[in-house]
Amino acid sequence: MSELTRISAPDGVAPATAYTHVVMGTGRFVAVSGQLALDEDGKLVGEGDPDAQARQVFENLRRCLAAAGATFDDVVKLTFFVTDMAHMPAVRAARDAHIPADRLPAASAVQVAALVRPEFLMEIEAYAVVGE
Repeated sequence: MSELTRISAPDGVAPATAYTHVVMGTGRFVAVSGQLALDEDGKLVGEGDPDAQARQVFENLRRCLAAAGATFDDVVKLTFFVTDMAHMPAVRAARDAHIPADRLPAASAVQVAALVRPEFLMEIEAYAVVGE
């Protein structure tokens, strides 16, 4: 695991929601492509259900990180793409199940008109730094 430093903006600007302004680390950079709510057989999990999709997406992120020798402790940035901002509570709940509040990465959330297939409600990508 990389030694990560979390920094809040010095001018006192509070995050709009739960995330860290800046995360710095040294080590090996890992980029995880946007993950969707697909199971091991490539089947959609949770059609129309943002909670189920968010849980599956974070499980897929966990597996991708593990394949690179990383964990959620190494994540420095998450980007959330959602088709409706109303899905963000489900995304945050799934994130919070994997990442403690004192280890939150930098993050961005973007509402998009559509994802690669209309049944997908969200796609999430991750960046991590793994110690040497």
